[in-house]
Amino acid sequence: MLALLGATTLVLVAAVRWMLPAAAGGTNLKSPQNVEVYIIDDTFILRWNRSDPSAKNVTFSADYQTLKNDTWVKLPGCQSVASTRCNFSSVKLNVYEEIKLRIRAEEDSNTSPWHYVDSFTLFEKAQIGPPKVHLEAEDKAIIINISPPGTKDRGMWALDSSSFTYSLDIWKNSSSGERRTKTVYPRDKIYKLSPETTYCLKVKARLLPRKTGVCSPVYCIKTTVENKLPPPENIQVDAKNHIYVLKWDYTYENVTFQAQWLHAYLKKIPGDNSGKWKQIPNCENVQTTQCVFPKNTFRKGIYLIRVRASDGNTTSVWSNEEKFDTQLQITLFPPVITMKSTNDVSLRVYISAPEESESKPVNHHYPLIYEIVFFENTSNAERKIRENRTDFTFPKLKPLTVYCIKARVLIQEEKWNKSSVFSDIVCEKTKPGNTSKTWLIAGVCAALFSIPVVIYVMKLLFRCISYVFFPSSKPPSTIDEYFSEQPLRNLLLLTSEEQTERCFIIENTNTITAVEETNQTDGEHKKYNSQTSQDSGNYSNEDESSGSKFSEEFLHQETE
Repeated sequence: MLALLGATTLVLVAAVRWMLPAAAGGTNLKSPQNVEVYIIDDTFILRWNRSDPSAKNVTFSADYQTLKNDTWVKLPGCQSVASTRCNFSSVKLNVYEEIKLRIRAEEDSNTSPWHYVDSFTLFEKAQIGPPKVHLEAEDKAIIINISPPGTKDRGMWALDSSSFTYSLDIWKNSSSGERRTKTVYPRDKIYKLSPETTYCLKVKARLLPRKTGVCSPVYCIKTTVENKLPPPENIQVDAKNHIYVLKWDYTYENVTFQAQWLHAYLKKIPGDNSGKWKQIPNCENVQTTQCVFPKNTFRKGIYLIRVRASDGNTTSVWSNEEKFDTQLQITLFPPVITMKSTNDVSLRVYISAPEESESKPVNHHYPLIYEIVFFENTSNAERKIRENRTDFTFPKLKPLTVYCIKARVLIQEEKWNKSSVFSDIVCEKTKPGNTSKTWLIAGVCAALFSIPVVIYVMKLLFRCISYVFFPSSKPPSTIDEYFSEQPLRNLLLLTSEEQTERCFIIENTNTITAVEETNQTDGEHKKYNSQTSQDSGNYSNEDESSGSKFSEEFLHQETE
């Protein structure tokens, strides 16, 4: 009996020890693992893994908390859940507001510690689901209608439903079918297909910059029998002055045509827009492959244009929808050029649009580029440059040279290239520049320096000419200074009279001999003195007598 009582006591103590920890905090239950939030469109899923798969009767509960409210609130759809996932899509939350989640395991009154999920926004976690697709078949085309993912006008994508872009993969329903991928509008048409052929396609949505959705299921449809009347092709619009000319190609005759337009932005709005097409004025029941309508038909914007043919009872399908941008249809006129010469042997160029040019509004949407052809007036060599400036300079040119220029306007965009005709040729002559001024100054200085030299040379030349052709009647001053008496000065002059010259011979300081010599007109003269007489040793009696006579007369005059 005592042994049985002791055994019972031990069992009760063990049971109490097992129950007390559970009542004290549930340390035997572990928190869920690998907790994650999975959101696709407007479906919010919280999923996790059990810590102890063998445990039974364990449920899970989750709470949420927003930044505006510090208290934890029970998460709808995620209370006492026996599975490892719960749907909390019914909760009314701002998809752009950060929230926090926590989850724990429960078994009766025993609970595990909370497992906390890092804060996040529903929009950040959300994935784009597959869009809904509806197809319509034509003979050589398929019309596709795409509904955006999510709930219409509310939910996760309420503000982005018109911002979706759609990527489509299409192929023939055969093993050798080649796939084509293209971007389409919510309501669009796939052209260049074969009649009576089955095509399959799938679509996925994208939300820029980085969200890409899940592909839709594969849809297949068979094109119809080929229509008797083909649709018009090569639709294009040309701008001329104040009108637009719509042109197209068509091979059949005796048919009429109809053209319609639609705002391009309507293609981005989900839904059927077939009733929103409008008739283009002057382009209904026309029998030619073109029609003309005024420019004021369209305001500034982007439009779609389509044309179809009819022969009475039979009507073709609509042509390809051609995009038409009024800003890109403006006629570009040639620019106006002004060119001026500068003092540093350069030409400065100014470019402006004509006063009535339609290129002025284009500049607000597309940058204008100017192609300039620059050349020397006497040369065939051309220099081409492109400038986006309207004021630039051609430096280091030849002085006093005529240069010419012409230009045109270009608009170069990825989807559109357009240019004007060239402007009139403008020519301008460069100035002399600093080099010419330097030479001019040097020339003036040289001229001023050379004037005295020229005057001196001319004076010498004049004197030589005068001496040769107009000789003077007076002897040179070098000769004239040795003759003090008038009769003696005329010795060199050619006269018919006989001139007599008196000469004085001084033999010594005590004796002065006067010699009178007769000069004949033939220019022979003789001088004698005692010294020379002694040297020669020969005297004529005539000379001695004349000399002694002259000496006596001279001495007589001296004594008197």
